[in-house]
Amino acid sequence: MAEECCSADLLEWIGPDVSACVFDRLDHPADLVRAAAVSRTWRRCVVESGLSKSLCLRLCPEVATVAAAAEVTRSPPSTAASESVSERDYRIYSNLAGAYVSDSARPSAGCISHCIGASSTDDFPIETMENTLDEEEIINFRPSYWSSGGADDPEAPESLTYRLNSDICVVDEIRVRPYQAFFQDDDPIYSSKTVRFRMGHYKLPRESESFIIDDDENKMVNAEEKYMWTYTSPEFPMLQKNELQSFKLPRPALCIGGVLMIELLGRVQKQEADDMYYICVCHVQVLGRSLSPLFMVDISDPEGHSILKYLPGAKDLSIDDLLQDDTNDSLEWHHLVARYRQMNRRAAVMMQVASQTMIMKMM
Repeated sequence: MAEECCSADLLEWIGPDVSACVFDRLDHPADLVRAAAVSRTWRRCVVESGLSKSLCLRLCPEVATVAAAAEVTRSPPSTAASESVSERDYRIYSNLAGAYVSDSARPSAGCISHCIGASSTDDFPIETMENTLDEEEIINFRPSYWSSGGADDPEAPESLTYRLNSDICVVDEIRVRPYQAFFQDDDPIYSSKTVRFRMGHYKLPRESESFIIDDDENKMVNAEEKYMWTYTSPEFPMLQKNELQSFKLPRPALCIGGVLMIELLGRVQKQEADDMYYICVCHVQVLGRSLSPLFMVDISDPEGHSILKYLPGAKDLSIDDLLQDDTNDSLEWHHLVARYRQMNRRAAVMMQVASQTMIMKMM
């Protein structure tokens, strides 16, 4: 009789509801995966209760904004009987939660790919926000900074919107350096009072994004109604100092869709020439890490919501392998990898431009 008690599965004794409550207290993805590997009964409890998604939502609540999740295989889908939705979701969200926490000790890297647009620009394109991508205050013997348009209201906000180098990033920290106008009397610093950060995605497919051609385009692509924000940070006070100021987020934020907006709230400095308030930024950095190509995002939902795509076949492939075309690849795999290839090409171009700029400075 004692042997029978020892061999019985614990979950059969306490029941599925209590079992799910116990497993729901696990706070690390690896612990949940280990629990699911103990027995078929344990796995069924973890999978059918949706515990991997629940844990993922606790770690990064931004996941709640995802309209749907899908797995994209390299080979065309088979005609065999499909697995349950709960099994598929368990695999997707377990891997997403694992990717979110697994590399947390790895040093963050710069995540900005290019500028999308500014809410206003005083002297376009001389004072364009493109200048914020360069760390130096002087480029080719000219001051390098973005300047807002002037405003009579010291509370008038401004914003700078950037495209990150990945569909889905974990962002830890944003750094902003206000600009100090050494060419004006008393060397004023045109900082904002506070900053706030929004992350999300363009509501239309990526191909519909505009590029900055003139100031009208610059304002249009920055319009609030064009974006769906999935994360909004607290407000952080900004010092009126000419230094790269670090703003650490309360927790690493999941940027779903690869767009980040810096909101510059309130103005502190008037320009003597026209007695109007301005905000000027010299340099911006966004630090984090990419979760692509293991995870990608599509905006194909009619309401502009994001569709999370999980590519398990990309986990053990090198970048070189991913960049190779294969006629046997499924159409969706081919589409997503082609987009990843495009992001890599753009990042390489940006690095080349930065290197050429550094060489010019050293000459």
